[in-house]
Amino acid sequence: MSDVKNVVIVGSGPAGHTAAIYSARANLSPFMFEGYVMGGSAGGQLTTTTEVENYPGFPEGVEGPELMQLFRKQSERFGTEMVQEDVISADFSQRPFVLKSENREVKAHSVIISTGATAKRMGVPSEEKMWNNGMSACAVCDGALPMFRNQPLMVIGGGDTAVEEATYLAKFGSVVYLVHRRDELRASKIMQERALKHPKLEILWDTVLEDAVGEDYVTGASLKNIKTEEARQVDVAGIFYAIGHTPNTSIFNGQLDLDDAGYIKLKLGTQETNIEGVFAAGDVHDHKYRQAITAAGTGCAASLEAERWLAEQGLTE
Repeated sequence: MSDVKNVVIVGSGPAGHTAAIYSARANLSPFMFEGYVMGGSAGGQLTTTTEVENYPGFPEGVEGPELMQLFRKQSERFGTEMVQEDVISADFSQRPFVLKSENREVKAHSVIISTGATAKRMGVPSEEKMWNNGMSACAVCDGALPMFRNQPLMVIGGGDTAVEEATYLAKFGSVVYLVHRRDELRASKIMQERALKHPKLEILWDTVLEDAVGEDYVTGASLKNIKTEEARQVDVAGIFYAIGHTPNTSIFNGQLDLDDAGYIKLKLGTQETNIEGVFAAGDVHDHKYRQAITAAGTGCAASLEAERWLAEQGLTE
């Protein structure tokens, strides 16, 4: 069965590459589907981020795409076989497992899924132009950048995440506008109280974002009150979306246990899915932290668990 891969990794963000590095160093000869369309691009969400200042080991910060290139080089150095293709189907009902892309079919003894999640966007007219130029979907990643310090900032959303991100941004911005389309927040009671009492948070009720304003960088936001139809423009240096993420799990529907939002469910204290030999790492299961460093940690854990499982099954050569 030499044509069967010991470990196939699906996805190439921090979780996938960390899993690859650990698996390769354990002589498991991992095979990686880097992905192309599913997660936005090979390399995951960090490839759409400019400055990364909170990844350890880079005191001056590092560009997101550069960091992912370094991850990739390290995976390659230890012998990970990589193809820049999306998995279009996965069959976990037979062993070895079978994964298919448009170009190939790969059999695997074990699989580590690290397909990540995609931040939901609003699709306003200037979004593409302004993304990373004052528009972001991660306040924790980008909020402390110099361009946002002591500036008015804006968060779009009304749930716990939106309140958390607005509160976080209040440490750096002069004022933070929380824009919500309803007249009450969806956030938990304690988070609502926190938002309503915060001296630097201003909630704009019944309001939607129409567009970002600015030439090269965000200088304002065009808003509309959905009850009065009144349009207004607010000066801000940053617009942060906090309207949720979509985990990239559609191809695993019906095989893996997913929660109501589509994230992969894991056995408590492990990276194990409901199918023996299939593990998950990174944002595809983690809707709480969603950081590069935590994703990398779970990639390490998934690889160690896969290695142990393969040994127990007597499947490693």
